[in-house]
Formats: sequence, structure tokens, C-alpha cells
Amino acid sequence: MLAVDCPEPDKFMNSPSQHSTDSLALPTAPRVSSPTSRSETASAKPVSTLSVFDAVIIMVGIVIGIGIFRTPSIVAANVNSEWAFIMVWVAGGLVTLMGALCYAELSAAHPHAGGEYHFLSRAYGRPVAMLFGWARGTVIQTGAIAGVAFVLGDYVSQLFPLGRYGPALYAALAVMLFTGINVIGTAQSKTLQVVVTLIEIGALAAVILFGLFGSPAETAPATPTAPTETAALGVAMIFVLLTFGGWNEAAYLTGELKDAPRNIAKVLVAGTLILVILYVLANVALLSILGLDGLRSSDAVAADMMRRVAGGTGEIVVTLAIIVAAVSTLNATIFTGARVFYAMAQDLSVMRWMGVWNGRGKTPANGQLVQGAIALTLIAMGAVTRDGFKAMVDYTAPVFWGFLLLIGLAVFVLRWRHPGRELPYRVPLYPITPIVFCLTCLYMLYASTLHTGAAAWVGIAVLAAGTPLLLLRNKAVEPTVAADPSDDNAH
Repeated sequence: MLAVDCPEPDKFMNSPSQHSTDSLALPTAPRVSSPTSRSETASAKPVSTLSVFDAVIIMVGIVIGIGIFRTPSIVAANVNSEWAFIMVWVAGGLVTLMGALCYAELSAAHPHAGGEYHFLSRAYGRPVAMLFGWARGTVIQTGAIAGVAFVLGDYVSQLFPLGRYGPALYAALAVMLFTGINVIGTAQSKTLQVVVTLIEIGALAAVILFGLFGSPAETAPATPTAPTETAALGVAMIFVLLTFGGWNEAAYLTGELKDAPRNIAKVLVAGTLILVILYVLANVALLSILGLDGLRSSDAVAADMMRRVAGGTGEIVVTLAIIVAAVSTLNATIFTGARVFYAMAQDLSVMRWMGVWNGRGKTPANGQLVQGAIALTLIAMGAVTRDGFKAMVDYTAPVFWGFLLLIGLAVFVLRWRHPGRELPYRVPLYPITPIVFCLTCLYMLYASTLHTGAAAWVGIAVLAAGTPLLLLRNKAVEPTVAADPSDDNAH
């Protein structure tokens, strides 16, 4: 993005023609230096290069990660029947769909590479948005990147062990590798994401097919479980929604999605429906082979299921599938994560250099590098704990659900501020849909502070540490809430 004299973040999304590659052309005079000149970088902006298919693939790749291979056993331990086990996944999918519909209205009306940062800025003013940008850069996104990298490291270490700190070393190497790929540019990163996600969906489809049509060996005796009256559906929903987490990242693609106001709803709804179908089928497959008690007693449900229907070879295959899933999630999360620096840089002069958009690579390269450095710091911190992945989940959860609640409420706030505004997309069944979504976020905020460890309070403390940034904001720029609503809806 602009290194000097940045425009307001809601004024660069004006017409499709403004996103053509003509605005990124090199100077006419021949140059022997770097092909990306200083003037080109200074005038570069996000380019609308992503199709609906590309964006759906990225969204699905973010969500289908390690969760589906880890959480079913925890969910099974907190329900009292096989029917309840399946229905809680369906319910989680419905909540996810409601959230996606709310995001579709916000993203269509306010298309911007800053995503949620821009929604919060529009609804509550730049101070709240800036605090979210700080939280996303230091807690939410970087914690998620570090957590996924830890899981990748754990499974790679099963194949190529390097000792006690092997998982952390693999995690750090993965973050550096995929940050480098994303710095090179959107096109390379997008191609990688499409390929990896298709492989990932194929692996999950194989698990589904083996589970639904395979013949299990003799079932091992079930271990004793807690009485059904102690089952906690609320705890089950926490882990179901954790597994569905990541769908909201599609909001950060609106600055690079072709015809974003019309297509973002298609991306969010199509991506969510694909995820619900895949997750429900995967859990039906696991249940058909392992049974509810087998799920409860398993720490690696997919590996145990494949071992029963395909032997040791199946177990190795599913381990490789989990590695592919973690790679897909890591790459997609890094891809979307640094976009918030693009928006923050326009509010904080001291951070302007992080929002510079690389015209050649079509990416906020400096933001990507800062994001990678913070993620590496968190990996170093997690390496000294008993479970790096769990520490990262605890670290991010309360802050994430708190801001997601504010974003859900932004649907009401922005309609109230601009009652006569024509919206490209309206959330169905308003106001019921956003009310249910907001209540779910409120419950998750409560549960994430009640059922997580000390790392949750560390994340909250880091969020509070960002409040001094509000004193450094660009006072010359008026609050976004006072801006003309047509500024970011002129597509």
C-alpha cells in the first residue's frame, strides 16, 4: 500500500477498473535495478484477481485443518447418544452459516482488504478498529499461525523425530517457509493453496469413504465412560465451533475478490455448506467404525479408524493427511493474516511502513514479515510449555470471541447509522440470524474464560498492552463512522 500520503482505507475500493494491472505498470524508462520501483510500490493497491472458486478454496483450506482430526473424541465425551453427537455437528454448522451470512452483508457493503478491521472502524470508530488490529497482529492471527504450526510439527516429528524440541523446530521452519512464499506474491500463494486444499479434501473424502463403506476389524472393548447425565452439550459446542473456526478469514479477501459486493456472499455461503457436508459425513464415518465409546476413548480418531479398516498403512496415510491439512491451514492463514496491517497503517503513522503493498508481488510484504516474526516469538514461548498447541488455543480464544461478538453487533449498528442505505446483500431472517449469532459469541466468550488456562489471561493482557497505540493514531483523519457510506460501496 502507499508509503506516503495514504488515502482513507474505504476510498480505494471504487470500481473494478481501478484494480487493473495498469495501475501497477513500471515506469516507461528502462531500469536495471529491482523490477519493483519505489514509485510503483508507493502506488500499488490490492488487485481484484481472485475468482469465487479461488476464494472458496482458500476459505475451505483455512477451516479444514487439524480440528477435525482432534476434536471428535472430546465432542463424543460430552454427549449422551450417537444422535446427539451428529446433531451437535449439524448445529455447529448452522451457527457457522449464520455467522457467514452476517459477514456476507458486512463484506458486500464494505469491501476492503482490511476485512474485520474495516467493519469495526465503520461501526465503532477507528480506536476500536485499531485495538482489534493490535489484537489480531499480536494475539488472534499470530497465535493461530503458531498453533497450527505446532500441530504440523507434532505430526512431522512422528515421521522424522528431532528430539524434545523437534516439533517447535519444524513449526518455526514451516512459518518461515510459508511466509516467504506469501511474500513472493498472491499468485504463487493462491496456486499453492488451490493444490494443497484439493489434496486435503481428497484425503478427507478417503476417510469418509473408508468409514462409510469399510469393514472394521473386531471392535476393542470400550473403556468405561462418564454417566450420560454428566454430558455437557455446551462444552461439545465449544470444540465443534473451534473445528469450524476460520471461515471469517474470507472477509479479508474482499479487497482482492472480483466483483466483491456480489460475489462475497457466494463465497461465504458456498464455503460454509461445503464444510458442513464434509464435517457431518466425516463424523458419521468415524461413528460407524469406532462407535461412540470408541470415539470417547481415542486420542487420534482418524488414525484409529484407518487402522481398523486399512491396517498400519492406513494409519500412515492419515498421518500424512493431517500434515497436508496443517500445511493448507497454515498457508491460508498466513495469506490472509497480514492484510490487517494494510488498514492499520493508514491510521498509525508509526506503522505505515508495515502497510506498504508490494505491487510486484501483490501482497503486503512488510506486514507478512512482521506477522511471521511475531508467530516465531510465540512458537518460542510455546516450546517451553507442556503443550504448545493448547497454549496457543488458550491464548487466542477470549480475545477472538470478544471481537467476533462486536463484529456481529456491527450488523445492527451499521443498519442503524445508515437506515436508508441500499445494501448489495442483506442477511436473511433479520434480526433473528444476527441475534442468534451474537448470543453464541457471547456464550463462547464466557466459556473461553471459564474453561481455559492461564494463557487466556496472558492474551487479554497483551490486548490491554496495545491501548497506548490509540494515543498515536492519525488525528488528521476523521473517524470512519462519520464518513460517507458510499465511499466503500461504489462497486
